[in-house]
Amino acid sequence: MVVGISIFELHLPECRSLKGKRKVIKGMIDRIHHRFRVSIAETGFHDLHQRSEIAVAVVSQSESELQRILDGIRGIVDAAAPEAFLTRWEPQILEAE
Repeated sequence: MVVGISIFELHLPECRSLKGKRKVIKGMIDRIHHRFRVSIAETGFHDLHQRSEIAVAVVSQSESELQRILDGIRGIVDAAAPEAFLTRWEPQILEAE
């Protein structure tokens, strides 16, 4: 079993309210969760309009499958421009026996 996590930050230049931010972030989280069935949540910068931190956790049977999932998640996040721009991406792979 292999566990992977990624914490990433987004800049949301067009969001002028928390309601607008919530719409963009919820849509992204829902797309990622629906496609990959991973645990995902907004974990930081809740009170800022144009910044968000999101954490993702993945469990897989192989490191290659885990890497494929993390790459797919990164692709969805990168495709969110111009609504959201990735400013930090920190994936980590943890192995468990």
